[in-house]
Parts: sequence; structure tokens; C-alpha cells
Amino acid sequence: MKDTSTARDADGETLETVRVWDPLLRLFHWSLTIAVVGAWGLGKFGPDIMTLHFYFGYAVLGLLAFRLLWGLIGPEHARFSNFAYGPGKIARYVGRIFARRPSYWRGHNPVGGLFVFFLLGVLAVHAGTGLFADPEDYINVGPLAGWVSNDGARTALSWHAMLSWVVLGLVALHIAAIAFYKKWKGENLIRPMVTGRKTVRKDG
Repeated sequence: MKDTSTARDADGETLETVRVWDPLLRLFHWSLTIAVVGAWGLGKFGPDIMTLHFYFGYAVLGLLAFRLLWGLIGPEHARFSNFAYGPGKIARYVGRIFARRPSYWRGHNPVGGLFVFFLLGVLAVHAGTGLFADPEDYINVGPLAGWVSNDGARTALSWHAMLSWVVLGLVALHIAAIAFYKKWKGENLIRPMVTGRKTVRKDG
């Protein structure tokens, strides 16, 4: 990668600061944050007529479609194959996760990669069920509710409501992980998602 700088940590390990996160991935990340928070807040505290909630939901689905594409054809660290780790590597990383030093991992670490897959899957199902949900108020009806039976629409509504709390829990877990890495491991995970640059172990 271009635009790199090198240094050594306290243990003498050679490090380099490189560009890891591409601009489109960073734009996706922050746009998804806004869309999810906006949809969740409007769903719980918004007006009775939930037009804006629907728009934010459509934005989430559009962003997820982009992420699926980018996970297949995007730059190295954006691709799903780059952070689809096996159980062994995940277990080994978990065994060292409480060490009080930065991980210096290129891209998503094994636990972070697993979380990304789970979060994207939950968001897809959550937003998808909203398309079929019908609260029977004749106003806030999902655009695809007519494609399923009344029982199907009610089931979609129930899943949509339940998954909203799962999404909240995952967001809280994500924030807690960022705080853990910052305070315990001395690793800032937010700055790389803003600048694209991350300090990692030097290859070779």
C-alpha cells in the first residue's frame, strides 16, 4: 500500500501505518450508522405516520446491497474473504483478546469479522421484515405486505419489533467493544474509520 510510515512498539515489533479502509467503505460505515440510528429512533419515538422511518429503512437496505457488492469486488480489506476466519483462528484471537496491548490487526480481526457478518445479517432481516409488516392501522403498511397473508404480515411485524431490540443490543456491544479497545488495549478503532489509515504489524 502507498503512503506508509514505520515505527516500533514497546516490545520492539516493527509497525507501519497504512491505508486500510477505502473511502467508499468508510462512507458506507457512517451512512449506515446514521440510517440505523435514524430508523430505530423514529420507529420508537417518531410520529405516528412513519414515512421517515420507512425512508431510513430503505436507505439501510440500499446500503446493505452496496456492502454485499463491495464485499465481493471491493478492495482487499473490504472483501468478505479477507475476514471470513475459521473457528481455530477466532478461538486463538479470543484467547489473547485481554492482553493490554493493541492487536495491530490488518483489517477486521477475527472477532470483529464475525461481528460484521452477524450484524449485517441481522440488519438485513430486520429491514426486510419491515417491508412485509402490517400494523393494521391502514397507514404504516410495508410496501410488500400485500404479497403475504394477514398472518404473514403480522408475523413480519412481530419479528421486526423483536429484532429492533437485537439491533439496539448489537449497537451497544459495538460501542462497548470500541471503548474496550481504546481504554484496555490502547487501540483507537474510530480514527481508522475516519482517516482510512491504521497502524498494523509490518509484513515480512
